[in-house]
Amino acid sequence: AGCEKEPSSYMWIYILLGNMLRGIGETPITPLGISYLDDFAKEEDVPVYVACLHTIAMLGPMFGFLLGSLCAKLYVDIGFVDLGKQNGGKPLVFFKNLIFAFRCSHVNEDQYDLHLDNWEKDFALSFIDYSTVIMPCIFQSQLIYPFLSDFYTSLKKVLSNRMYFTFLCCSLLQFSSFIGFLTYKPKYMEQQYGQSTSKSNFLIGLTSLPPVSIGIFLGGLIIKKYKTSIIGATKFAFIMSFLAYTIALSHFFVGCENHVVAGMTVSYEGKPIPYHENAIFSECNSDCKCASNVWDPVCGDNGLTYVSACLAGCKASVGHGKNMVFHNCSCIAASNSWTGNNSATLGQCPKSEDCSNKFIYYTVIQVISGFCYALGGTPAYMIMFRCVQPELKSLAVGLYTLIMRALAGIPAPVYFGALIDKTCLKWGSTSCGQRGACRLYDSDAYR
Repeated sequence: AGCEKEPSSYMWIYILLGNMLRGIGETPITPLGISYLDDFAKEEDVPVYVACLHTIAMLGPMFGFLLGSLCAKLYVDIGFVDLGKQNGGKPLVFFKNLIFAFRCSHVNEDQYDLHLDNWEKDFALSFIDYSTVIMPCIFQSQLIYPFLSDFYTSLKKVLSNRMYFTFLCCSLLQFSSFIGFLTYKPKYMEQQYGQSTSKSNFLIGLTSLPPVSIGIFLGGLIIKKYKTSIIGATKFAFIMSFLAYTIALSHFFVGCENHVVAGMTVSYEGKPIPYHENAIFSECNSDCKCASNVWDPVCGDNGLTYVSACLAGCKASVGHGKNMVFHNCSCIAASNSWTGNNSATLGQCPKSEDCSNKFIYYTVIQVISGFCYALGGTPAYMIMFRCVQPELKSLAVGLYTLIMRALAGIPAPVYFGALIDKTCLKWGSTSCGQRGACRLYDSDAYR
């Protein structure tokens, strides 16, 4: 019965379709909208307008992470958990808010429609009428072949531009690292510093993204105020990126030690053991006949985390749910220099006080490096406009967006995730006995 309810199903299809629709909706904004700004706005005002557009675009992810921190506190697995009357309305609230946000996104379109002149409306209606006649002709050879020929010529001109091609390659490396870092940042905060999923998402939305938004906007103001040339913008963007990555290197010095898990990172006596010598069974639990693929950690009174209450050698328990306490744990009694209670509580033992202090340093580093990185974002974006011919700007921006999303946005989380999986110490298992999610990482290798 457990295998039949295994959620290997088709939820990913809904996510795929949603991302496809989102991509279709975003497509006109970047290549056409930004090119429109560059064509009709004053040249000195374009950096500010582009910065404003990107700054406002950061508000969505910021509120998304904040909302995600609230949703992470709700245990709702649709199709596998009986919501009941009390919790059944919670997912509906999410969808109602989603519909409300979708409607708000169309307010500016509605306002724009109110200001259309009559001749513009007549033109739009006429275009709809004639489109039924024009569209079939598009597929005829006299239109499609010249279009492909012109597109190939324009694409060749854009890619043969050395400055644009160099900018494209550098942006691809930058964006790949940014996507990989942002995708697994909540997991990193959980595994490295012992933060909860909810708190990790909340802190990203509150401390990481706002400095990026401010940096993008200030970068546009700097370009406008000092009227920097394309060479000046290139130097400024390079210096800011170099400074951001230099500051980010200090992450290596503010990491925490591994979780002290008996049989995984330390022995049952509390002594560190090498990664390849982990053994979750010991003499103290040899008579318990415990399962080796279970991950239900308990925190012993001696400060050691055990993979499960069974592997801790616990023989009795009181309470239920989160308040359950296990007693008479033989492995806790067997640990060196421990004379206290032989009991354990559910969950991993918290990180040390020193780790909490390092998490503060980590947050400060994130704020500063993110701000410096974003400060050079708008100048770098303006390089793309100035290094190509005016009639090729839309194609250049569209090609940039396509490559960033196809070659960075899609594969980066895959190979970053594969590298992170190499640092896993303890894999979970599904109800069918297959390998599940990683439960414990090697913090040093992860960092």
